[in-house]
This record gives sequence, structure tokens and C-alpha cells, in this order.
Amino acid sequence: MFDLYRPGRSLAPLALAWLAALSMSLPAAAQGTGETAAPAAKAAAPANPAQKQLQTIRIGYLRSYERTLALSVLDIPPEDIGLAGAKVAIKDNDTTGSFMGQKFVLDVVTLKPGDDITGPMQKLLADGDHYIVTDLSAEDTLKAADLAKEKDAIILNAGAEADSLRNDDCRANMFHTAPSRSMLTDGLAQYLMWKQWRNWALVEGEHPNDQLFAEALKHSAKKFGGKIVAEKVFKDAGGARATDSGQALVQRQIPVFLQDLPDYDVLLVADESEVFGTYIPWRTWIPRPVAGTAGLVPGSWHPASEQWGGAQIQNRFEDAAGRRMEPKDMQAWTAVRVIGEAASRTNSTDPEKIDAFIRSKDFTVAAFKGQRLTFRDWDWQLRQPVLLGTENSVVTASPQEGFLHQVSELDTLGTDRPETTCKFDK
Repeated sequence: MFDLYRPGRSLAPLALAWLAALSMSLPAAAQGTGETAAPAAKAAAPANPAQKQLQTIRIGYLRSYERTLALSVLDIPPEDIGLAGAKVAIKDNDTTGSFMGQKFVLDVVTLKPGDDITGPMQKLLADGDHYIVTDLSAEDTLKAADLAKEKDAIILNAGAEADSLRNDDCRANMFHTAPSRSMLTDGLAQYLMWKQWRNWALVEGEHPNDQLFAEALKHSAKKFGGKIVAEKVFKDAGGARATDSGQALVQRQIPVFLQDLPDYDVLLVADESEVFGTYIPWRTWIPRPVAGTAGLVPGSWHPASEQWGGAQIQNRFEDAAGRRMEPKDMQAWTAVRVIGEAASRTNSTDPEKIDAFIRSKDFTVAAFKGQRLTFRDWDWQLRQPVLLGTENSVVTASPQEGFLHQVSELDTLGTDRPETTCKFDK
């Protein structure tokens, strides 16, 4: 019998000791992080962890990166964009995996845009990387999935937003933690309609990705009842707008370019190529808000997001990378966590068991977005909220209030089951 209390003895130290012991026994996810804790039975440490043999799960990370200029130096992607998120996720996987005899290894290959991915992909597969996270163009992502199919491996697309990869070019072994363009534009359209800003003018670039984003905006307008009152194409004539006289030149040119637009509530910008979009806010002919790839921008994440335990991941990421977490970092983090979550839930390193669980209706993953996220079984797109933010803050998150769905409100964003053209027979 423990001597818990004697007259004149304070209970405070005992209570504090008991609470400390209790908090030490709780998984980190249960301690105010906004994430759901794993079952206690699976979190129990072995009697002697040092004697437990760790089984390795290898994860490939295939990316293309080349430092490119942007209209603003603040928008130049850091060299470790995406990769930093994957590395933090590996540490998170190892934290849980250490209790289960699991060790995660990240094999990183960085190419330049346009490099052939065939050789690097084949080497990753030969080295035993059954799961390969990609941050590539849409064309190379599809090529990676077809190469991986030969080894029954899985691709987790953390970079390409092309809707084609979720429709006609879908693959049974290709999962998407990156949102599609239509998910992003649907999230934006919902908010504009919720605000009752229904009339939109659209300015788009002439490059292929600009046109794809513009098409997604037009589809979202039709889907939710917005009206595109006018369209203009901004020609890429080059130029040195970062020179001493550049700002004055832009200040004169942009308002004149937009002068002949009819009245509108919001000016939508489709400029993924970074040719003109940054120059549009505060330079319109009439005073109107700007949204799209500039102004109010939709994304899977935002560096200022701290809701739903987001402050925890932001702090851990900043400690590791020395900067705030960008959308592509979160997409790569989520892709690696998908594998870690499935491995811990199945208590296995067997690829067949992990693959089957990821594809099952029981699979969920927490990503600091207010709810557990799941994959759509018709195109393997991860359901997720879309955050709408300016440079410094999150304005709102979609789906918006009032946009209902018979299965999940998240399915109001992007391609729903009745609309999909995906067939997993390729």
C-alpha cells in the first residue's frame, strides 16, 4: 500500500507528479495538437526497444527543381520546397515507427525541369522504393506512374495539379495529395458566391498552365453560378520590369490594359507562369478585389495557418527548415505521412498490407485541417479543404457554409463521382 497521504502533507506534489506521468503516457497527438491520437495499444513501447529489430520502409522522392525568377523575389521557391516537408514527415513517421519496429528512409533525387526521369525512376524502384513521392510536371508524373506500375509500386503525386491526372490520365497506382486546379478554383468560387460577388472579369496568360487555370475558373463559375463578364489575354512580351524604371512603367501600363473591361465585382487572374499577375492588385482601373493566382489565392496550405493544431506543425517545420511551411511542403508532408499512417495502423511493413489499407474505406490521415482526410475511390484524390489567403493571412477555408453534399462537403471541391472520366484500367 502506497503512503498517499499523511496529515500535514501537501497533496500538490503528488498531484503534479501524477499528472506529469499521465501526460508522458499520452501520444503527442492527444496533447492539444489538433491531431487524433493513435490507439494506445499500438503506441506502447517494447520492454527493451534497443533489442527490437527495425524493419525499413524506403520512400523515394523524385522532384524537379531549378531556381527561377519570379515577379517578386519573395515568390521564388526555396531550394528545398516540398523536400523540407517530406523530411519533417520522415521524422514524424520514425517517432511512431520506433515503437513498432519500423524505420523510414527517404531516397531523394532532384532533376532539372526537362530531364528524363526514366533512369532515376528505375533506380529508385531497383533500390526497393515501393512508394515514390513525386513533385514533377503532369507529363512526368504520368510517366512515373506507368514506370512504377511495372513493379507494382505506388506514386504519391505531391506536385502536379492537372485535372487530367484525376480524369482521363488517372492510374490505379497514382494517388494525389496535391489538390487539382479545379479543387482550388472551386474553393475560390464558393467564397466569392458566398460573398455575393457574382460578376467576374478574367485576365489570363497565354502559356499552357495559365490557360488550364483559366479553364478551371470558367468551369467553377458555371458550376456555382458565377458570371464571367469579360476575358482578356495578357501577352508575354518579356521586358525588364525589375529595373529602376520598371515600377513606373507597370503603374502606367496595367490600368490602361484593364480600362476597357465592363464593370465587375472581382478581377480573376490566371497567371501560373508569373508573367504579370503580381502586378494586378492595386493597379486596376476601377477599385476592385483581385483573386486567383494573385490577390486572394487558393491553396492546400498557407504559411500563416495555425488553426486546428497548425501552430504545432508550423513550429516543428520552422525549427527544421528555418522558414514557414508552404503548400507544396504540406503536400509532400502529407504524402509521406500517408505511408507512415498506413504502416502504423496495419502494424506492418508489408507493402501488400499497407497498399490495401490505403485503398480501403478505413484509411484516414490527419493534416492539421480540422478533420481527418480520405481518398476518393474514383480517382485517388485526397479530399481536403482549400485555404484562401493573401500574402500575410488566411482569409477563409472552403468548402463554404451552405455548399452541401450527400457524402462529404469536401466533394463539392473538384471532380465529383458523377463527373469523373477516370477508369482504372490503364
